[in-house]
Amino acid sequence: MDRSNLKLLVGVVLVTVLSSSLTVGLLDTTGDVPTDSGFENPEPNERPINSERLYEETIDSVVTVYVVGEERTSSGSGFVYDDTGHLVTNHHVINGAATVAVKFSTRGEWRSATVVGSDPRSDLAVLEIDNVPSTADPLELRDSQPPQGSDAVAIGSPLRLEGTITTGTISGVDRSLRLPDGTVVPDTLQTDAAINPGNSGGPLLDSAGQVIGVNTARADADNIGFVVSAAMVDRVVPSLIESGDHSHASLGVETRTVVPAIATANGLDEISGAAVVSVDSEGPAAGRLRGPQRVETVDGQRVPVGGDVIVSIGGTRIDTDHDLLRYLALETEPGDTVSLETVRDGERRTTEATLVDRPS
Repeated sequence: MDRSNLKLLVGVVLVTVLSSSLTVGLLDTTGDVPTDSGFENPEPNERPINSERLYEETIDSVVTVYVVGEERTSSGSGFVYDDTGHLVTNHHVINGAATVAVKFSTRGEWRSATVVGSDPRSDLAVLEIDNVPSTADPLELRDSQPPQGSDAVAIGSPLRLEGTITTGTISGVDRSLRLPDGTVVPDTLQTDAAINPGNSGGPLLDSAGQVIGVNTARADADNIGFVVSAAMVDRVVPSLIESGDHSHASLGVETRTVVPAIATANGLDEISGAAVVSVDSEGPAAGRLRGPQRVETVDGQRVPVGGDVIVSIGGTRIDTDHDLLRYLALETEPGDTVSLETVRDGERRTTEATLVDRPS
């Protein structure tokens, strides 16, 4: 983008109204038992947050993303990912963009940006800029899931209020988030740190300044925000940089988390697993997994009966629908052959399936 186009973009974004694009519906979710954070000798990443220090150390690496498209003008946030000019933000922030610019708020420096890649299935995107400011160091991704209840800090530009910091906790882990278009993003985190329109794409940080995840959405409720995990960022972003997209593996089934009514109707010994409710007739599970043979009413609930209940994949125990989605997203890729253990009509079975690319 030449300087005249950048000036035009800056002018447009400063006088247009923020396009609100964050509110989402919720998918039924499950959370892990809170992890012991170790009050006597907390790990470095779980120590109480010094918000002032953390802000000073990271704010130079956080940007406001301004987007002009054919049908809308909007803004969001992002952060420096590496030392070659790549920035991470959300797919929904830059979707439909004709021109993109970013602003480093502490220095007031603007840069034109190019969309390198975007993945609607994880709601992640990568931008690239030239001449990254010398003070804007890449933010490091956390390499483990944060304990539930640990402190968290969100930095971004809600409502275009650049360089805003909000604090809170990790309210929940192992969530699955359903976006407005029906896309389900697994391995999301829940936080009560304030996330509002414009925060999308910015980092959620732990007490060591490492990125826990990418702020993505807020629910139609108070103090509930959702964050794409650092593990998903680490999985998807390198592919976006290399090829512009990312392939997600699919088993070709729809499942439901086993609840007491499903366990009762299917004679299961445990209230756990992912019950298969449909099988794609042309997918990798066709002829290997079976959907329900009938539907029964148990305790006032209509539940699937007679189909497979997935209890293990690749040797990993599956307790919930989320566990299956998370394993497929973070541990597999299209073309992988996975072993599956299921319960059908009270008997344990094993089979294999070769995964395919998950449809958009």
